[in-house]
Parts: sequence; structure tokens; C-alpha cells
Amino acid sequence: MSTCFSLISVLCAINVGISFGEMYTSMMNVKQAILAEKELTEALKAYIERETQRLDDIKRFYLRVLNLHNGVYNQLSTATSNPLVAFTLVKRLQSEWLNVVYSNEAQDNTQDLKSDYERMKGSLPTLEDLQGAAQGLMRLQDVYALHVKGLVRGQFQRITDGKTVNIYKPSVSMSLSGDDCFLIGKVAYDVEDYYHSVQWLEEAVRLFRGIEWSPEHEGTLEDALDHLAFSHFMTGNISYALSLSRELLHHDPMNKRVLLNVKKYEKILVENPSVGSSETVLSRPSSTYLRTRNMYERLCQTQGSQPRHYENPELFCDYFTNDNPGLLLQPMKREVVSLQPYVVLFHSFITDVEAQSIRDLALPGLRRSVVASGEKQATADYRISKSAWLKGTAHNTIGKLDRRITMLTGLNVQPPYGEHLQVVNYGIGGHYEPHFDHATSESSPLYSLKTGNRVATFMIYLSSVEAGGSTAFIYANFSVPVEKNGALFWWNLHRNGQGNGDTLHAGCPVLVGDKWVANKWVHEYGQEFQRRCSRNPEE
Repeated sequence: MSTCFSLISVLCAINVGISFGEMYTSMMNVKQAILAEKELTEALKAYIERETQRLDDIKRFYLRVLNLHNGVYNQLSTATSNPLVAFTLVKRLQSEWLNVVYSNEAQDNTQDLKSDYERMKGSLPTLEDLQGAAQGLMRLQDVYALHVKGLVRGQFQRITDGKTVNIYKPSVSMSLSGDDCFLIGKVAYDVEDYYHSVQWLEEAVRLFRGIEWSPEHEGTLEDALDHLAFSHFMTGNISYALSLSRELLHHDPMNKRVLLNVKKYEKILVENPSVGSSETVLSRPSSTYLRTRNMYERLCQTQGSQPRHYENPELFCDYFTNDNPGLLLQPMKREVVSLQPYVVLFHSFITDVEAQSIRDLALPGLRRSVVASGEKQATADYRISKSAWLKGTAHNTIGKLDRRITMLTGLNVQPPYGEHLQVVNYGIGGHYEPHFDHATSESSPLYSLKTGNRVATFMIYLSSVEAGGSTAFIYANFSVPVEKNGALFWWNLHRNGQGNGDTLHAGCPVLVGDKWVANKWVHEYGQEFQRRCSRNPEE
């Protein structure tokens, strides 16, 4: 039932004109791409059938003419003396051969296939999508310390103490081709990221060796050798760059540029033999903008590392009513995850039907997620997802959730004191690097509502994932795994109105799965009697 419902949702999404731009930023769009390719395969099937019929017709004509030359035309004088034989010969050479040789049928068949492709083009990935998907794989490689050779085999593995450890075994596995690895490596190469280009192009060269080139592939062994040689040169491995360049010359001996590179590398090694040893170790470039990278990645790799209750007896689980009559008969399962910052996980906050309803409502409005950039908003590589905003009037489910949030928190979540519900779907390696939900600058667009800063966050998990996607609180040093139908709540501001630095958090990259969340952000104004200021100005 659920599978059928999901397929119907995808088909409906296509019909209502969902945004296909930046497909890699939303797994929902990736699912739709599967349906688009299925339609393309039908067009290709029709093309093959038409071409097969065309070639069968040509073959039939060939065999008919061949039989004439093996039979009737064996005795030239006898054959040509018959006016009927002579006529059919003249007619065939002047008419039938022309129809075969100059037929537009092949061109028409190809044009039909091209037209089908052009018709589907709006639903297909762009070059930006290919680059974004490749960057997503490299992000997963980095954050989860994945071994590239394992990824190429379709396995999620990490090297720990010299041993290969399986991080996760996906239910559906897919190995990568030499061309796949070449394109990933080239994406890194084009932005001068030689740390990644070396690793992926090494695999491309290994897989290209000994196999024949296929017409659907973009890269060749020569291309991979060329890019890999220069990547090694840029990382200081001159000896290996020279070796690869010489191998490339075996395939393309007249390549003047590579000949010059070989002379250049040889000269460097002669002048300084100790430079560029083949033992050069690749080092991952340091981050210039993400100071908390190591801590962030460590928390993501644990895939959920909240403090154990026995380690801190002040953490507890209970059935919570918040003294609200609406929760007395059906209290909410509450788990206090952290006290500083105060973070609570409400289990089974939403039902499967409600979660599906919200996802379906959000589909038509999904657009690339943005972040605050000065007084404006802009897309950013450190947030890969698509989002949509749902008003409380969009469906009665939204109103029910707003009322439920108010019962649990006591907060006024109605606009303008609470923002509309933001629904987010993450993409390939989708993530949101460490950030604050509250504004940290007076020029932030968050203040455009004129209701103060974001005092609290209520984040609902609308789906489960197979691996990855945890919510990591960086300075507080814990992460919470995706809890299907659960909801996280925390205060962004201290009672004095200052931002709580311990709420710095991140959405870890989704390793395997389709992650959906819904965010409800509540502002300061309208909460004066729900969350009073403390007598202590430091609190």
C-alpha cells in the first residue's frame, strides 16, 4: 500500500509541475528522474524497433540482389537478352538503389528519438546536477571517512587501524564504472581539488585499463591518465606524474602537450631527485570557513551519540502532558536529551498519515533551500536541500500540528509569532553544515517579521533514513539520529534574549535514504507570558 501511494505521489508531483531545477538537492526529484528515464527507455525501444525494421528491409533488398547475381546473372548473355531482366536491372539501379542509399528513414528515426529526448529535457538532470551529485558523493566520502575503493564497489566502508570496516550495507547496491569515477574526479579537478581528483581518477584509470570504450561514455583511458598525471603533479608526486604521462604517450604518441610535460617532469627530477617521491601522502585540505569541521564530522560518524541516562541522572523519559487538558488522555512520550542546551525529543509526535500528507502538500512548492546572506537570502553549498513553506490554511493537518505544538510547548505559534511550517527534503549527500537557527546579526532577514528573534525550534522528522542524517549539536557534543515521526524541540535564546551558543547544530549528510523534516520556528514576540524573562539578567 505505501509503495503504491508513494508512486502515485511521484506521478502527481510531475503532473502539478514541481520544480526540477537543481535536481541533486532533493531526493524526491531524483525519484522523479527514475520515472523520466523509464519514459526515455520506451522511446529508445521504439527507435530500436524502427531501426531494426529498416535494417531488415535493407537486408532483404541485399539478399534479393545477391540471389540475382548468384543465379540469373551468372550467364550474362542469356540474362541480358531477356528484355524483362534488362528492364528490372535498369529500374533497380536507377530507382531502388537510390531509395535505399538516399533514404531519410534513418534520419527520421534519429530525429524522432531526439524529439522524445527534447520533450523530456525539462525533467532530466543538468550539468549542474551531475556536478552537484558528484560533490555529494565526495561530501559523504569526507564526512563519514569512506574508502573510495569501497564506494566504487558499491560498499560503504572505512579504514580503521589498517582494517576495512563496513559502515553500512545498503539494501540496494550499485558499483561504479570507470566513466563514473572519471566524471567525479573531473568535477574535483575542475575546481583544483586535487585531493579528491587523485583518488577518483586512480579508480577511473584502473577500471578503464583492459576494457573497450563504450559510445555512451564521456571519458577514455587517455583522458583519465591525462587528468590524473597533472593531479599528481599538483600534489607533488612528480615521479608518478611522469610515469602516467609516459603511459599516455603509448596511446597518443603525438600529443605535443604531454611530450612537453614529460620533459618538464624529467628536468625537475634530474635537478632535484628527492622531489616528488611516489610515497607522497595525500592530505585533505583544511577548511577555511568551517572551524568546527573535525567535531562536526566526528558527531556525524557516530550516527547518534546523545548522552546516556545513566551518565547523567538528570536526563529522563516520561509521559508528558504539560498540564494541558488536551494531552491528559493521550500524553506525549518525552525524552530529555540534553539540559544545556535544553533539547527534548518527542516520540511519535506525528502519524504516518499526517507525515505523508505534509510531504504531498509540500511537493509542488519545493525549491532550493536558502540561507541568510547579510540582509538577503541566497543558496549555499553548505545547505543542500529543497524546501517549501506551508500556511496553516493549506490543510487541516497543518492546523492540527500547530495546536499540538502549542499544547506541548505552551507557545503561540500562529503567524506572525510563529513562521509558517517549512518542509525540507534533502538531496544527494544532503546536509546543512553547523549553523544557528536564531539570527546572529541585526541585519538578518529574520527580523523582517518584526516579531523579534527565533526563540525556539520545533523540528519534525517526516521520514526515516537508512543511514546518516543525524542532527548534531556541535558545542554540546552530542547528536540525535533521525527518529521517524518524532520531533526535536529546543530553545535558541536564553531568557535574557541573547542567543544560546550551545545550540550550534548541523544536519549531517544523508548517507542512504530520503530525509524529510518540517521546521516550526517560534519568535520572541507573543511569548511574553508563555516564557517569561528571568530575574537574573545573566540567565
